[in-house]
Amino acid sequence: MYKRIQYNELKSRIAEPRDKIQVLSGPRQVGKSTLVKQVLQEIDLPYMFVSADNVDSDNTGWIGEMWSTARARMKASGVSEFLLVIDEVHKVDNWSEAVKKEWDDDTFHDVGLKLVILGSSRLLLKDGLTESLAGRYELIRMPHWSYGEMHEAFDMDLDHYIYFGGYPGGAKYIQDERRWRRYIKDSIVAPAIEQDVLKTKTVYKPALMKQLFELGCAYSGKELSLNKMVGQLQDAGNVTTLASYLTTLDESRLLCGLHKYASDNARKYNSVPKLVVYNTALFSVQSGMSYNKAFTEPKVWGRWVESAVGAYLLNNAEEYDYKLYYWREREDEVDFIIDSDSKLIAIEVKSGRRTDNEGLSEFKKRFNPDYSLVVGSGGVPLEEFLSWDLGRLIDE
Repeated sequence: MYKRIQYNELKSRIAEPRDKIQVLSGPRQVGKSTLVKQVLQEIDLPYMFVSADNVDSDNTGWIGEMWSTARARMKASGVSEFLLVIDEVHKVDNWSEAVKKEWDDDTFHDVGLKLVILGSSRLLLKDGLTESLAGRYELIRMPHWSYGEMHEAFDMDLDHYIYFGGYPGGAKYIQDERRWRRYIKDSIVAPAIEQDVLKTKTVYKPALMKQLFELGCAYSGKELSLNKMVGQLQDAGNVTTLASYLTTLDESRLLCGLHKYASDNARKYNSVPKLVVYNTALFSVQSGMSYNKAFTEPKVWGRWVESAVGAYLLNNAEEYDYKLYYWREREDEVDFIIDSDSKLIAIEVKSGRRTDNEGLSEFKKRFNPDYSLVVGSGGVPLEEFLSWDLGRLIDE
């Protein structure tokens, strides 16, 4: 079975002396539970794996009960270290307070009980971590699957990856596009929106959030002002509401509204957002266009290519600590701008849809980036770029 790069990171941290709670964080269906089970099969440390998936949310004592059971098993086995893994931990109300209590108690009494937690809702997991567990945990980030991973694990070629995206569970269905679409909508999109996003305290209009997600995915690779979004959505709230919901979708690693790059923050955050999906499968299922139709129309296919590059850059942003923007000034534009403490990088995606854009040249004159490059036609081959280690480009 294919092992993602985070496998070695988690295995290494578990082997270290007890110090921090290890948290696997990432969007739905990226293989968090699978990765943990792979690690458990390879370690010598005794462990206990439990899931809160079928636990009543108001059963606040469940975590304490599982913890007590783990302590008892550790004591009875006569071992000095034991590992407790709690899956879907966010489904228990006030889970972070219960974890904090038990963890601090073990720390005080020098109990060598290590802890790994994970959950399918990135938002609810994040809320609990920031509220109660500050300073007690380390994150292991699991983004959407890259082209290199999908190619190595499922022998998926570049064009199919660009359209069908990086959900490993859907790879076996791509020859039956109708079945693949049902899987993405029913097993990924619906739970992500209805069970994760809509359970956060910031969402007061569920129907509006769903419409915004669908509209935003369909517009991936395009700029769309919040005012125009209001005009296209039924039961629309105001611009502030939509901006808040778009931020929530971004935090869920589903859909991002990129800001325009500018020299001052006010101009950045008041700009028209450029919508980009975190996984091109989300664009494809909302586009209403089949793979064959999209692939054979160069201008249309260009949006998929740009979305694939954007998704790759978005999924690496948190790991390498950079911010992603776009840039436009009248007719001149640059598709993506990477802005980190050490580097400024301008990236233009070429797939035959534009030949007269002078955006890179104009951006270089104004901002003097460390690198300016074309990805695709006449530049870095797309397959090569999607396999780059961006950390080397940014940090060195």
